[in-house]
Amino acid sequence: MRQLINAFTIDVEDYFQVSALAAGVPRDTWDQRELRVERNTDRLLSMLDEHGVRGTFFVLGWVADRVPSLVKRIAAAGHEVACHGYSHELIYRQTPEVFREETVRAKRLLEDAIGARVIGYRAASFSITQQSRWALDILADLDFLYDSSIFPIKHDRYGIPGASIDPGKIESPSGRALVEFPMSTAGLLGMRLPVSGGGYFRLLPYWYTRTGLRSINARGVPFTFYLHPWEIDAEQPRVPGISMLSRIRHYTNLSRCEGRLRRVLAEFRFSTMREVLTARGLLQAAPDA
Repeated sequence: MRQLINAFTIDVEDYFQVSALAAGVPRDTWDQRELRVERNTDRLLSMLDEHGVRGTFFVLGWVADRVPSLVKRIAAAGHEVACHGYSHELIYRQTPEVFREETVRAKRLLEDAIGARVIGYRAASFSITQQSRWALDILADLDFLYDSSIFPIKHDRYGIPGASIDPGKIESPSGRALVEFPMSTAGLLGMRLPVSGGGYFRLLPYWYTRTGLRSINARGVPFTFYLHPWEIDAEQPRVPGISMLSRIRHYTNLSRCEGRLRRVLAEFRFSTMREVLTARGLLQAAPDA
C-alpha cells in the first residue's frame, strides 16, 4: 500500500526567540545577538533537497524583516511560505488590536518577499487556546485559508483539550470557516499524547515518534511534523537565568536531532501543508486565484 502523504513544517525562528527562554533573553536584546537562523534554515533546505521533500515554512515576521533573502530562498526551493506572526509573542498575552497589526505586518513582509499570497498561519507556541480563539476571526479577516496552531492536548503553555485531532473545517467565534490542521496526537500508553515533533521528537526515543505517526496514518489521516532550525544547532549559545525545566526542554538531544530527522524523512512521505490539505479536498486546488 502506498504511504500517506504527511505535512512537513518548519517554524522559522532563532534560538533566542523561544518562549521557554524568554526569562533569560529580554526582547530588547534580540538585535544584539548573533543571528543563527539563516545558516540553520539553509542546512534544513539542503537536507530536504537531498530527500526530495517539500515542506511548509512558517516564517517569523521578525526574521523576514531582517533576512528577506532567506524567505526568497525558501520559496525558490519549492517550499510553501506561511506566516508565524511577527514578534513570537503568545497570542493570549496580546490584545486583538496588537495581534491584528502584527499579523498584517508579518503577512505583508512575506508576500512582498515571495511575490505570492500567503494562506497559512501558525501561532507562536501554538498559543491559539480557548482564551484566544478570537484570533481565528482576525485570521479570517486577513484572508488566511488555514491555521495550524491548535494542539488538542493539555499543556502549561498551550493546548485545547478535546479539540478535533484531524484536519478539517472549523468555525471562528463569529461563525466563519477556516481549515485547521491541528498538531498531531496519538493514542499511546492509554493516553492521548503529542507526536508532532519539536521537543517531543528530541526528548523522547525515536520509536515513540515512529509508533505514533504510524498509528495516525493507519487511520487514513495525515500528520503534521514540525521542527525549528535551532533544533539542529548543538553549538548555539546557552542562555543563563532560565528554569531547569526550560533547560531540559530546549537543550536535550540537540546533537541527535539531525540524525533522527534524516530517519523520519526516509521512513515517511511528506509534502507541504497546502498540498496535503488540497489533496484532502479541504482547500481548492488554486487558492491564489
